[in-house]
Amino acid sequence: MADRDVDYLIVGGGVAGAACAETLRAGDPAASILLVGREPDPPYERPPASKGYLRGEQAREDALLHEPSWWEDQRIELLTRVSAMKLDTDARTVKLSDKQEVGYRAALLATGANVRRLRVPGAELEGIHYLRALANADAIRAGAETAERVVLIGGSYIACEVAASLTTLGKRCTLVMQEAAPLSNGFGETAGRFFEGLLRSHGVECVTADPLASFEGSDERVTAVVTESGRRVEADMVVMGTGAQPDVMLARAAGLELGETGGVRCDASLATSAPGVWAAGDVCEYDSVVHGRRLRVEHFEVARAQGRAAAEAMLGSDAPFAEVPYFWADLADWCTLEYVGPAASWDEEEIRGSIESGEFSIFYGSEGRVVAALSVGRPEDLDEARRLIAGG
Repeated sequence: MADRDVDYLIVGGGVAGAACAETLRAGDPAASILLVGREPDPPYERPPASKGYLRGEQAREDALLHEPSWWEDQRIELLTRVSAMKLDTDARTVKLSDKQEVGYRAALLATGANVRRLRVPGAELEGIHYLRALANADAIRAGAETAERVVLIGGSYIACEVAASLTTLGKRCTLVMQEAAPLSNGFGETAGRFFEGLLRSHGVECVTADPLASFEGSDERVTAVVTESGRRVEADMVVMGTGAQPDVMLARAAGLELGETGGVRCDASLATSAPGVWAAGDVCEYDSVVHGRRLRVEHFEVARAQGRAAAEAMLGSDAPFAEVPYFWADLADWCTLEYVGPAASWDEEEIRGSIESGEFSIFYGSEGRVVAALSVGRPEDLDEARRLIAGG
């Protein structure tokens, strides 16, 4: 027997869970809603952790999605520092880390992702940081106060954004990556060369196509990064931008069906294989009616949209999640990139505008169809790209 029951249970305190709670309250004013999050903070935006908050330009409360009192005003019960330990989809109950057992009518799994940790020699040394939460940004900012040389591992959003932020704080930053150019895995070499040139023009050194091999240290603290080619890059601090893995531990233990990318397998309306359970955000691998294939998209804008869509489904809608995924990233105040897609692969690119001027768009095509688009300084092109993608 459960200790108590709620109408809606949301597991995960990120933007997907918050968006779901907001939509549920608007659609069912009398319902009981419980949101459980393992972090100490109420739901917040993650981008500031690599941007304004990391640079000290934003306060912690500026990142919050709502004032702390908002949750009480909306009669949404918010439990922070609490994890869901066991989900029983037959009994429709969940056991929480605070020893409660809660019954639910409908539930959302929005458990997010965990950083992908690299197991290389020296990985246990002090001064090596991963970034996922505001607390990680606190540690990186504190470490940067005494560090002059910072090495960032990876050519991803996190590595590039943190490199830009720390460079503006006066640090000497070096990117070490396996990619041919920064961000080239997602956007191709044409765009990658532009981003590499932009980073270099602001003093960021780029070591490309030369993956991390090991770390060196002294007195249990990192002092250098060694690449597979044998190159040694001195470092007072290291930030890992090596991606994330969907946190499906709860879902797997509950027997939910998982997808090909390691997320929770969902149908087009974001429903999982268990009746009464939906998924959203980094863990959601869904049937995309727009792209005609299964997708799992890791970005807070997609998570927010999926949280809303899952809530609508929990309220009785049978409409599929049909949004074209959109996301954006800032490299300090140097440039903002926006993207709609995503595409697993493409065989042609059409460039609009001028890459040399820093205002351009790249339309990505496959088999004669537009499948994605990247924009730097030309946001108006994204509307056309969405129309073409959605229309096939």
